[in-house]
Amino acid sequence: METSETRSAGEARKARPSRLQRLMRYVPLIAPVLLWAVPCWVLLHTGQRWPLPVTLTGTALFALGLAAMPLAMVRGHGRRQRDGAAIVGDTLLGVSWVLFTWSVLLGVLLRLALTVAGVGDGQGRARIVTWAVLGVGAALLTWGYAEARRVPRVRRLDVRLPRLGAGLDGTRVVLITDTHYGPLDRARWSARVCEAVNTLEADLVCHTGDIADGTAERRRAQAAPLGTVRAVRARVYVTGNHEYYSEAQGWVDLMDELGWEPLRNRHLLLERGGDTLVVAGVDDVTAESSGLAGHGAHLAGALDGADPGLPLLLLAHQPKFIDRAAAHGIDLQLSGHTHGGQIWPFHHLVRIDQPTVAGLSRHGARTLLYTSRGTGFWGPPFRVFAPSEITLLVLRSGQPSAAS
Repeated sequence: METSETRSAGEARKARPSRLQRLMRYVPLIAPVLLWAVPCWVLLHTGQRWPLPVTLTGTALFALGLAAMPLAMVRGHGRRQRDGAAIVGDTLLGVSWVLFTWSVLLGVLLRLALTVAGVGDGQGRARIVTWAVLGVGAALLTWGYAEARRVPRVRRLDVRLPRLGAGLDGTRVVLITDTHYGPLDRARWSARVCEAVNTLEADLVCHTGDIADGTAERRRAQAAPLGTVRAVRARVYVTGNHEYYSEAQGWVDLMDELGWEPLRNRHLLLERGGDTLVVAGVDDVTAESSGLAGHGAHLAGALDGADPGLPLLLLAHQPKFIDRAAAHGIDLQLSGHTHGGQIWPFHHLVRIDQPTVAGLSRHGARTLLYTSRGTGFWGPPFRVFAPSEITLLVLRSGQPSAAS
């Protein structure tokens, strides 16, 4: 029999943070130090014996990066929202991540290979590692910047849904997501993305959230080209977590003004060839904790009144909503959020929080999940081994057509 004491003990256990949660509290303090200190040590202080002015200058530059990055990010993304500071902080974050990654990889693997091969002495091998890290880092950052700023390539795939009626076979669904209009003005890029979408002659165009970093009023010029997107039947949108950092209701209102249907825990019907597809959407899973009245992810509400015998397409910003989607018999969930990791090998950290990073996956007996790598980029203006995408999904029926 449960007593008030046992209930209190159970609630206390639930309220007590886990060891991982306690550790995560210190990440914002520890991570910047590691990102700058490790490459500083590997490139300057592991046997290179550089001339003293080189060592002092290099160490000073790393120390400056360590001090400037968090200060710029707080000023850029905090209450002041200074775009110039955000650009500096975000760029330094990307640079430090690339230098950290390749200092660790080449600092161990290349040095080991050179030692086994008997190349040079200790000083020579250490200097080879330094120049290799700097060369690889510079090449990846240059390429990654170009990848982040380009109009994404179109990724096309056929998705077979057994419950889809024959009349809906060949339905063209275009997915864009995580445009993240932000400190770097991308109004021209936005217009070119919308032009690319319009060449795909979509029946349905979907945006699964994280439109921007900043309020709708502040980023209106960058988002305005979304009003030019064409679809035969509908343009639909759901909120992402970043909307809830920037007055989400303003983004809902702006998308409505631009002619998009905000699917806030509701659905619409897409009819074609005598068959029907239920297209539903939910607010992001962070909506309830945002404190914004009326916002929250409610799948039951989104499906209220829908015929359970019809195929179901769901828009949900984060892939981890898939467990709820599978429990409700969703046929296909479309998501973004992960950016495919954006800068390799960050995707390994994304996997801790999300069930998938990119692509099509099956969950349960019926439910498919497509996770986009995103159309834009967040923060650091780089994409390394995680290219952006505009996705064209051609829905295929599991039923024979009347003509066959």
